Amino acid sequence: MGRPIDARGWYFEVEDTTPTTPVWHRLPNINSWTYNPSENEETADTTTNDSEGYHEQDVMQRGATLEVSGLYAVTGTLRDPGQDYVDNVWAYRFGSESRGRMRYRHRTQTEWTVWECTMSPGENGGEHNAKVSWGATFTRCGAPTTEAVVPDGGA
Repeated sequence: MGRPIDARGWYFEVEDTTPTTPVWHRLPNINSWTYNPSENEETADTTTNDSEGYHEQDVMQRGATLEVSGLYAVTGTLRDPGQDYVDNVWAYRFGSESRGRMRYRHRTQTEWTVWECTMSPGENGGEHNAKVSWGATFTRCGAPTTEAVVPDGGA
């Protein structure tokens, strides 16, 4: 029987498309995440008199969301580049421009799962003896893809 994997071993990155050559930025300081593989699922009721009183359905649409939350990150006076891109670039895109890409994987995996997705920024805040929170929710558009982990390409 396999061993459970730890929740802290996951990496989450967003693709910054503002440079001439897009780059992936790690989202730092994540302390909680939730993957929901049935978000935005739609079904068609196929129950008929022949169903003998039992419900029947077909899945017509699959969806998924990934929510990450953690701590607002700065290095000196500079915002973390991944969080900065999410908050100050992606958050202000509309229509077809609102789609971007994010990817995630566990540190033991050799492939990234890549999503074309939209992003909804999370809330920031905190009490006087706390650190400032940060988060975002990614909603997948279309089917996921994969790409190999490049050994010298970060995580």
